[in-house]
Amino acid sequence: QVQLVESGGRLVQAGGSLRLTCADAGRARTSYAMGWFRQAPEKEREFVAAIRWGGYRPYYADSVKGRFAISRNNAENTVYLQMNGLKPEDTAVYYCAAASTFTIATIMHDHEYDYWGQGTQVAVSS
Repeated sequence: QVQLVESGGRLVQAGGSLRLTCADAGRARTSYAMGWFRQAPEKEREFVAAIRWGGYRPYYADSVKGRFAISRNNAENTVYLQMNGLKPEDTAVYYCAAASTFTIATIMHDHEYDYWGQGTQVAVSS
């Protein structure tokens, strides 16, 4: 059973960096693609980044491209989101999710994901 737990969110000043971690506490060791989404107050959840099981050619939302980097350590059942150059508009609850398939056409859609974590709050002050 996949049990995703996010950590690393906190308050940071604009221009700062954070690294979010998503661990599979269930240690299911399945070959899922992984994604990060975020939801700001009074806004819909939006796609941030996704990475294949093999870790190659990650995919990013245009709003974070060049600033955020997704990576994974399959031996540790862990996925990371390195966030640099943070902006106030990056403020949101960040969720990681696991998907059994990865296609460029669908990986940004939250309904494609099978498992979700509880989220970690990121706040960026101006």
